[in-house]
Amino acid sequence: YKYFLIKKGQSATEIGKELESEEIIKSALAFKIYLQFTGQTGKIQTGEFRLTSSDSLFQVVDSLFEGPIELWVTIPEGLRREEIAQRFSDVLGKNDSFVSDFLGASSSKEGYLFPDTYLFPREASASSIVNKMISTFNSRTKDLENKSGLSFTDALILASLIERETKTDEERPVVAGIMLNRLNAGMPLQIDASVQYAVGITKNWWPVLTLDDISVSSPYNTYKNKGLPPAPIANPGLSSLNAAFSPEENDYWYYIHDPKGQIHYAQTLSEHNSNVSKYLGK
Repeated sequence: YKYFLIKKGQSATEIGKELESEEIIKSALAFKIYLQFTGQTGKIQTGEFRLTSSDSLFQVVDSLFEGPIELWVTIPEGLRREEIAQRFSDVLGKNDSFVSDFLGASSSKEGYLFPDTYLFPREASASSIVNKMISTFNSRTKDLENKSGLSFTDALILASLIERETKTDEERPVVAGIMLNRLNAGMPLQIDASVQYAVGITKNWWPVLTLDDISVSSPYNTYKNKGLPPAPIANPGLSSLNAAFSPEENDYWYYIHDPKGQIHYAQTLSEHNSNVSKYLGK
């Protein structure tokens, strides 16, 4: 057997050339022509395959269409663990018990499930996936220098808030500075994402908030409670972690995003209110 990896975005031509150079098939051109002739060019999945070089071209192609033994799973930044569990379940073709196993294995690990593209066999257990995500988090954060004045755990909580509240790499250190300004002054953070975490439910983990939501009784309600929420609200990527660990000092206290996603900062409440009416028409 030979293990053969197909990456995302690889064309049939590229796959054929690699199969030929690995001596799994004799002719990349024949491979491409056969795929075109049978109308299957775009149907090969990405992932890791186990192929035999003694097989004929047709057998190799059949093996590719049977699907990989290991699959790529991409976990974007800013998901909560329930969403991550569902994503792995969908891609690896798992059942509901996998999701509950995943939630059990990750129960106190929100924030530590590092967003990345992973390669897992279909039969991977929930606990092995959680362990791999945590070890990836550890290796990717070990060189981060913490200049925030917060403990590592609190800086991670801050990073999770930044992940859900920002859109670009440029604005993240600024928003981190604003959050620290509010924390240090004893002002409530008033972060919508943390309230969404408190009230979100299956199928709608990040709902549009109502006035009732903002008055909900929860330690994650940063309108009602001062300070950081008790734990991360999502799993941040490296850009948000960098911002939380190296925030930018500034004199801003407020920020909003306009409908186009552009951020607007304010130093005073009146400046903020005029931004709100100007950009959000409220």
